[in-house]
Amino acid sequence: MAKVLILGAGISGHTAALYAKKYLKKQHDVIIVSPNSNYQWVPSNIWVGVGLMKPDQVKFKLAPVYKKKGIIYKQALAISIHPEGDSEIKKGFVTIKYVAGENEGQEEKVDYDFLINATGPKLNFAATEGLGPDKFTNSVCTYDHAAHSWENLQKSLEKMEKGEKQTFLVGTGHPLATCQGAAFEYILNIAFEVNKRKLNHLADLWWISNEYELGDFGMGGAYVKRNGYITPTKIFAESILKEHGVRWIKRAGVHKVEKGKVYYENLAGEQHTKEFDFAMLIPGFTGAGMKAFNKLGEDITSTIFAANGMMKVDADYSGKPFEEWKASDWPLIYQNPSYDNMYAAGIAFAPPHTMSKPMQSPNGTKIFPTPPRTGMPSGVIGKIVAQNVAHRIKTGKNEHPHEASMAKMGAACIVSAGYGPIKGQAAVMTVKPIVADWEKYPKWGRNINDTVGVVGTAGHWMKLFMHYMFLYKAKGKAGWSLIPE
Repeated sequence: MAKVLILGAGISGHTAALYAKKYLKKQHDVIIVSPNSNYQWVPSNIWVGVGLMKPDQVKFKLAPVYKKKGIIYKQALAISIHPEGDSEIKKGFVTIKYVAGENEGQEEKVDYDFLINATGPKLNFAATEGLGPDKFTNSVCTYDHAAHSWENLQKSLEKMEKGEKQTFLVGTGHPLATCQGAAFEYILNIAFEVNKRKLNHLADLWWISNEYELGDFGMGGAYVKRNGYITPTKIFAESILKEHGVRWIKRAGVHKVEKGKVYYENLAGEQHTKEFDFAMLIPGFTGAGMKAFNKLGEDITSTIFAANGMMKVDADYSGKPFEEWKASDWPLIYQNPSYDNMYAAGIAFAPPHTMSKPMQSPNGTKIFPTPPRTGMPSGVIGKIVAQNVAHRIKTGKNEHPHEASMAKMGAACIVSAGYGPIKGQAAVMTVKPIVADWEKYPKWGRNINDTVGVVGTAGHWMKLFMHYMFLYKAKGKAGWSLIPE
């Protein structure tokens, strides 16, 4: 009997666990370790953040699902990886610490035959002074954060209803932050709610971002087919913000927040401030912070993980200059190069480099987005890693029939721009491939026939449908595996 140990129960880890158990059945153990007791459908946190959904509508308990599927669930935090074992355990294991239940506070060594690291990101609020929901800004990164944001947003709306002007600042809260899409979606929903209440004349809406141009979204921007024309995402994003009355600050690296004020540096090296009444700023992401040790107890963290704390996989980490970057630099199977029974999925894998061109100010401050790997890519990667691990276990062969390079796969993104059966809107954008391939597509960087952008009410209905469809899938209900990632 083989043991598959999965760290993390987010989109990628949870997907990997469901598929691994589906393929391996009762003959092998699938163990999942996560400090969280709930699964959350992160894309709908935006609606929680504007009071249109409750946290219970975007989450569910993990334990009943795993019990039904025969997956061993440990509500614990992974502390360190020991891929060679030690004097006590002669195979790979992970040291975990329970965070709930009768074993709370206790540590345990959980051995494995195959390890899938899907821990997702650490929300690194601490990297920006004063950033975070426990300090001076809001967040929609978790359902709890989003619910807290709605509490604070209501206060601003109430002040506006009494005739008091309010400044809203939404965007990225670190010079290297990613997840621009979530912040972009949130400010559009704030604008929609302000307009619904006929309070536009009292709202000063601002978008602040580390993007060189709007619409970069951490993927170097794109060209999309829209209404029969080819449009850069710069124009696509700018037109949407203008339509919603949002002004913007781009090429900005926020480095400090005080009550009602952010401090940022731009790519020209200039220092600026921006005052606000309500701010929601996405933090930088790092790896979960696990350590790694060999059988002698020597620290091999830098061998297993990149400097950002994310796990190295089959990618090109040579650090070659931007001009030499290729689509082929990106991983195919997400296998660790040092230990072939370890994999990383979703945000937990270390990208070989950014998708956006690296930029820095005259002061040496790097200001550009890091690569997004959330949502659809995370689900797809989780699935193919589980398929390959199951294949290796069942055949005994070290081969990988399934691949999921982000330089080959496409992705669809639906950016909500307001909630409602008639007036609700969303911007729908598809890109293929996610990582631009200028060798294969020298004119546009991507397949222009599969890279499309549209805005309308239909997009809102699609996003709402996907909310219920993917929660159904994540609960492992009848026919769940027929629903695509």
